[in-house]
Amino acid sequence: MAGTGRSTAAGTRFEFEAELWRWQARTDSWVFLALPEQVSDEIADLPLPPAGFGSVKVAVTLGGSRWSTSIFPDAGRRTYVLPVKAAVRRAEKVDVGDVVRVGVETLG
Repeated sequence: MAGTGRSTAAGTRFEFEAELWRWQARTDSWVFLALPEQVSDEIADLPLPPAGFGSVKVAVTLGGSRWSTSIFPDAGRRTYVLPVKAAVRRAEKVDVGDVVRVGVETLG
């Protein structure tokens, strides 16, 4: 499902669905979701302050959980990827392979 962006005072918010997957290099703990290409392209075009490794600071909402983190460019997927902490996965009763609805708001 393609994302939709809308401007707010704090930044731009996108909502979309994505599947949780485990990073192959570290199967013990790192779980991510990939932002849709269209959303990633829109974020890449925003005038945001530079951050390390091309990352973008965001506020994330997944179910009743909300946290601040960074998304990172993934050249292989040609999108940004978002880490999803174990505590959030437990609280929301989701795991690798589940498709989740996520809100991501850019922070400036």
